[in-house]
Formats: sequence, structure tokens, C-alpha cells
Amino acid sequence: MPVPGPRLRLPKVCVAVQAETPAELVARAEGALGDARFFEFRLDSLDKPAAGLPKLKEFLGRRRDVSAIGTCRRKPNGGAFSGSLNSELDVLLKAAEAGCQIVDLEIESAEQMTKPQMKKFREQLRTAGASLLISFHDFSRTKGLNEAAKRIEAFEPDYVKVVSTARTLADNLAVLKMIEDHSLNSQVVGIAMGEEGLISRVLGPREGATFTFASLGDGTETAPGQVSARTLHDLYRMEQIDSATRIFGVAGNPIGHSLSPLMHNTAFKRENVNAVMLPLKVKALDDLLRVVRELPLGGCAVTMPLKQEVLPHLANMDALTAKIGACNTLRTGADGKLYGFNTDVAGIIRPLEKRVKLQGARVLVVGAGGAGRAAVFGLVDQGAEVFVVNRTHEKAVALGRKAKAKSLKQEALAKQKFDVIVNSTPLGMEGMKGSLPLKENELNANLVFDLVYNPLVTPLLKLAHSKGIAVISGLEMFVQQGARQFEIWTGKPAPEAEMHRVVELALKRRAEG
Repeated sequence: MPVPGPRLRLPKVCVAVQAETPAELVARAEGALGDARFFEFRLDSLDKPAAGLPKLKEFLGRRRDVSAIGTCRRKPNGGAFSGSLNSELDVLLKAAEAGCQIVDLEIESAEQMTKPQMKKFREQLRTAGASLLISFHDFSRTKGLNEAAKRIEAFEPDYVKVVSTARTLADNLAVLKMIEDHSLNSQVVGIAMGEEGLISRVLGPREGATFTFASLGDGTETAPGQVSARTLHDLYRMEQIDSATRIFGVAGNPIGHSLSPLMHNTAFKRENVNAVMLPLKVKALDDLLRVVRELPLGGCAVTMPLKQEVLPHLANMDALTAKIGACNTLRTGADGKLYGFNTDVAGIIRPLEKRVKLQGARVLVVGAGGAGRAAVFGLVDQGAEVFVVNRTHEKAVALGRKAKAKSLKQEALAKQKFDVIVNSTPLGMEGMKGSLPLKENELNANLVFDLVYNPLVTPLLKLAHSKGIAVISGLEMFVQQGARQFEIWTGKPAPEAEMHRVVELALKRRAEG
């Protein structure tokens, strides 16, 4: 049996660093010391990996508090190093001598080595005080993870690293199961690459993974789906996640820019709730439902078209969900069944009723999609006289009939006067072609509420403001529907002011950036 390497006390997050020059490699690590003390140096990203080791040795000599992995993956195995197996082994040994406490050898290289060659390599690593990590990477799918782990374990390394590519959310379940199964006998790292694999990156250590990988920051990822160390620490509070942490999600496609995780994770922290929300990239409802049940999730926010698709899978739903035919919030009951709620209505009604008496108010809702349906049904429920206008007039007529509202043709708007106009279309959203859902002469109201919240000040709100009309930003709708979700999931009052503050700040930063 091989002599094990030194048992290391490692942080949960390892930051992967690559660069074109040795100076840049070290400078990037230096710049990240505020967020990390554990780095993987991708030596194969350098033209001459061995030439970068003196600078790395100098850095690690100065920073005794830093733990380091040296990696020099060859091209046939998914890396950038074009040298031979012997050259790779030479670089890894020199990396150990330069101060890397762990070296990463891919399984393909390990399997090419002769037994005497492996024995000698191990002994040299031990002499240098380094441990051996053997890694497996599948850059196309998630399959055969246990077999991959067993291939690695046959060499009895100090660390077993199995990396796959997530094509579905359910692929994370396979990675987490592999970690759970193998962490009893090995120090395991397991990750699914890709945007769908975020669950494995955040929750891997919760299932027994020794650590997970992160990037230095946006644009410096060394693998698809990698998130920054700061995001793992600040947004997902990885260091606090344990077996009692409740997991929530916001599901949709695309989902990467959703501000729901920021809003809810801030609220969880503020109210001392042991919970985390993750963005879930969902291409099919069945995939989401499997993760909801098997992970399991305590609850989930869902976006279109899932709001309608999920209805047949609910054990029960609130009256608004049933009436509107759309559910944006799932809660998993103690019985394991799914219960559905619609908080979009609260997101629309709560800001309005602070400013207007809705009973008898004349309200125009522009758009007959998911948000439009929530607005129309919610406002009718409050006793407002509701009018619907939509680009496809037949949809406005159908919604009006179902909700006991009236429909109007766009050409009739200029002659009408309303107490409130609600824009439920995406027109004006960041990156959306076409900005105004109404012409200037159609904007005849005392109050305009644009449900679009990015940008904070939409073209419609600018136009209304220029005409002296009071406005409500879509940020209020977003925060209020989120506050209601928080209450449903936790049973506690939501810290609305704090939720509003962090989302507003994030939107302002995006506008500046």
C-alpha cells in the first residue's frame, strides 16, 4: 500500500488560476488573496510550464498561508500541455518541489504509467512533501461516475477528483451521490461542469466533497459553469452550508442574470434562516421536478413557461393560482408533495394599494401574458374596473372574458382616461428590441406602473415622468412578490427594505457596468 501524503486542512473553495505568463499567473493569485488562500495553478496554460515554477516557488515561499495544487494537463486529456507523459511528470514533480502541496495527475496519464514509474513518482512526491490527486474529466456528459471513481481509487491516491458535464439539473444528483458514496473511504472532489452544474459546485462539500472549484472572477473561468470565489462566499455563503441547510431554487431558462438568489439569500442571512437559493437552468419541467423531489428542495420560484406546465403536478394550490392558471411559487410540504402559490398578484397589488384606492379605479393592463393575467385577475379581485389591451386583440378579449374585465383595441386608447396604467409586457427590458408599449398620446393616467425592473428607469417611466405622471418601478413588484415567497417558505415576515436595497444596488451596478 502506498504511503499517504500529508493530511492537509484545506478551505472548501479552491480558486483555479491560469495565465499566459508566469508573472501574470502569480499576479492573479496575489490579487485574489482577499477572497482565497487555496489555488489551483494551471501550469499547462503557460507556453513553458517549467519556466513558470521559479516565480511560483517565490510566491509560495512568501505566502506560507496559501495551499496550492499544481496541474499540467496534457492536450489529449483536455488540457493545453503539448508535451509527453514524462514531461508532464517532470513539471508536476518540480511543482511539488516549488511548494505545491498537491499535484493533479489525470487518470489517462496514471493508466499509461508503468507500476515502477508510478511507485517512483509517488516516492518523489512524498520526498517533496506533496500529495497526489488523480482526476477524471468528461467534457460531454455525466455518466459512469462510480466507475470513474473506482478507476482512480485503484491507484490509491490521496485525492479522487471526478468531473463531468451537466446537460440536465438531474446530472447534479448523480455527482452528489458519487461524492456521498466515495467520501467515506476517499478524499473526494466531484463537480459537474456547465451552467446546469451549479448545484454540484455549491452543495458538493455538503455531501462530503473535500473542496470545490471557483474562478478568480467573471471572465477568468477555467471550466464551463465555474463561478467566482466571491460569489460562492458572499452570495451562497458556502462556509455556512451544512446538512440542515434548506435548499431553494429559482428555475428558468435563461436564469444566469436572475436577481432572485441575491434577494432571497440576503433575506435568509438577515433573518438568520439556514437556507440558500440557487439559480436552476431548466430546459424541461420533468428535470426540475426530479431535483425538487430528490435533492430535495424546500421550495422553488418558477418562470414562464413553467408557471403553467407545473399545475398538473401540484397536490394543492391557492385560489389565485387556480383562478389565474399560473403558479410562480412552489413549496414542498412535510408530506413531500408540491403546493403552488401565485405571488405575482401580491407583487402588483401591494405597491398599488399603497397609492390608490383600487375599489372602482379604472385600470388599464397592457399585455395578456403571464404577468398580465396576474395583474388583471388581481385587480378585478380588488374591485377595480379593468381594461386589457394586447398586441393580439383576441388574447385581450379572451382574458377579459375569463377575468370579468373589458378589452380595448389599441386605437381606442388615445380617447380614454385611466387612474392607473400597468405595463405587463417585456417592452423596455434591457436588451429587448422595441421600448414603448404605448405611444405618448395613449399615456393618459394618473399613475403608471411598469412591471419591467431592468433597467430601473424604463423608457415608459421616463416618458410618464416627462408628462408629470406619478410612476412605480418594476423593482417594487419584484421585491413584493419575493417578499411573499419568503413568507410562504419561512413563515417569517420578509425584510423588505433590505431586499429592495440589494436588488436596487445590483441594478445600478449593472447599468454602470
